[in-house]
Amino acid sequence: MSKGQQISENFYVRGDGTRAYYFSNEYLVDLFSKCGFTLEEICVHNKQVENRSLDLVMNRNWIQATFTLNSAGPQGLNGQHDLTDVCEGKEDKLVADSSEKKNSSEEIDLSEDFCNMFGASHNLDEVQIIGVKARGHDFKIKMLTKEYQHTCKLTGLMLWESAQLMCGLLAENPSIVAGKRVLELGCGSAGICSMVAASYAQFVVATDGDAESLDLLRQNISSNLESNLLDRIMIRKLFWGNKDDVRAVRELSGNDTGFNCIIGTDVTYNPDAILPLFKTARELISDKSDEDSRAAFILSYIQRRVDENSILSNAMAQGFRLVDKWINGVHDSNGIISSWFSGNDVCSAYRNITHSILYFEL
Repeated sequence: MSKGQQISENFYVRGDGTRAYYFSNEYLVDLFSKCGFTLEEICVHNKQVENRSLDLVMNRNWIQATFTLNSAGPQGLNGQHDLTDVCEGKEDKLVADSSEKKNSSEEIDLSEDFCNMFGASHNLDEVQIIGVKARGHDFKIKMLTKEYQHTCKLTGLMLWESAQLMCGLLAENPSIVAGKRVLELGCGSAGICSMVAASYAQFVVATDGDAESLDLLRQNISSNLESNLLDRIMIRKLFWGNKDDVRAVRELSGNDTGFNCIIGTDVTYNPDAILPLFKTARELISDKSDEDSRAAFILSYIQRRVDENSILSNAMAQGFRLVDKWINGVHDSNGIISSWFSGNDVCSAYRNITHSILYFEL
């Protein structure tokens, strides 16, 4: 973990914006005992999760413990059960390999749905300025600070790594969007891809489904773009699958024309949103391209809960075909996407993060 990912001691922000807090069995028991509970039993359960498309096997660990209220009141860790023997003889129903013995000092990840532990109280006064540089561009982006991000359920208030990767690629390869009608789906509050595209595109429509993210997006765009570029970019609310939103955005493209470049960065993290995402893209993409200039739908993302097969099956169902892909650095050396990395070091800045790029056409 780098210092830039650390929020506080043992508390980190992952590359995909989720949070992880690491602690030991002893820490948990001490936490409960200070609040008046006595430990009855405690175990560390392990489950192996296999990601076949990435050929990865990951160990996921949970603490399972039982406490009773101590009538004598709060106490410290001294006097509690011996943690090394508490699990002895207990059957671990979640262990993928019962013969594998876990180290008692192993760190525990209890980050799932972490934001719900803190509620959702936040405001846009709790922002910081993040510098984002790409060839010919130097943006100062307002975003929610790390110490407050864990209280926020809105992913659009965060700056995602895949957006930074795509921002760099657009800056290095203006031809991706040059002269085109560009639509960004789920751009969030940063809007860095839309702002780069505005320098080269015919016009850009930056969209998100969250009103609060759009408010911050307007601030970021107005403070970073020169007046002549502000005329090329429009900000609109677009909740995927909402017919009124889709119709209003479609009209901006010329109604019957559609967009000939659609970009989405880190918009594939929710399994339930994949089908509405592709349905919306299908409604808005141009189907009147010629052989030399086909409309494209470009996805840049870090793989999380949604695997590549799910994305591809939904894409195919809506009439999209996969033309090229760049999966964690593995790509066709003669492909469209590999050409974007030629002659620049954009890729090197993201070597340690599992980025993927998919390039679709109708």
